[in-house]
Amino acid sequence: MTLPGKVGDSSVTTRSDPHPQARQSLRVACIAAACAAMLLAAGCGEKKEKGASQTAAKVNKEEITVHQINFVLQQQRGLRPEQADAASKQILERLIDQELAVQKATDQKLDRDPRVVQQIEAAKREIIARAYVDKIGETASKPTPDEVRKYYDEKPALFKERRIYNLQELAIEAKPEQVDGLRTKLAEAKNVNEFVDYLKANDFKFAGNQAVRAAEQLPLASLDNFARLQDGQAVLQPSPNGAQVIVLVNSRSQPVTLEQATPAIEQFLTNDRKRKLVEDDVKRMRGEAKIEYVGKFADGAASAPAAAPAPAPAPTASLPAAATQAAPAASGGLDSDTISKGMRLK
Repeated sequence: MTLPGKVGDSSVTTRSDPHPQARQSLRVACIAAACAAMLLAAGCGEKKEKGASQTAAKVNKEEITVHQINFVLQQQRGLRPEQADAASKQILERLIDQELAVQKATDQKLDRDPRVVQQIEAAKREIIARAYVDKIGETASKPTPDEVRKYYDEKPALFKERRIYNLQELAIEAKPEQVDGLRTKLAEAKNVNEFVDYLKANDFKFAGNQAVRAAEQLPLASLDNFARLQDGQAVLQPSPNGAQVIVLVNSRSQPVTLEQATPAIEQFLTNDRKRKLVEDDVKRMRGEAKIEYVGKFADGAASAPAAAPAPAPAPTASLPAAATQAAPAASGGLDSDTISKGMRLK
């Protein structure tokens, strides 16, 4: 299942009603509410200091409010408290530019353009669907310490036997029927240089690259296979354009303790439960709904395979800095030029 995603820059949604009449009605309602509040305060005879204005700027006859700035500010991940003031000023300038564009577009009646209306409706649907998905996800229970430990113990290559891998990669252009032959030649070769010589002799197009990968940066489904490799061994796997050969140059151990891994495992398991809750709920709703495919979409609709759930990323993507900062040292000082020469690519 493909879940609804985020909709562009969050600042774009700060004004969702492009119609002048609607905005005029909103202003009238706000003025009426403000007048009522002033009359109420005067009737009570209270003397209070004037509160801080919620208006951050006025663009012609329109206002940009502090609430709009705060909404965009909340979307900025990793923003430190001391950066908030500077970020707020930058956001305000962006909102001013945006408001000017909105006003000009409205004057030119671009808000009535069928393509624009369609995009607005699509964004609205995504936002509402995301809100529902988030609400369903809120019911997911937090994993227990026993569940966290169980996951930790079941994934030794990711945690207590975690390694940093120094890899050489070969991307080979080949036809699907040539892949098995390449796999056989790789198995027969004494080393990667001999295999590279074979590729050159048979006019295969290929490119080499060096990469340093920690265990959590490898595909979770392939991690156990990588963990079984010894230094100098290689694996070949099909790719859209042919095949990819990965050679393990060397590796070193860098385990992660249960204490270090616990926050990331908890987040991973929670997200996985949210995903399953949403998938089950959508499956239930599909079962209860009357869905009729029409026209060309009716052909083969009943036999169409269900969308596969998105694979979950490795849970240690947020490991403590102490567990990840040393990863680049695993390269052993080999840069891409050295690797290329060693593989006879130059």
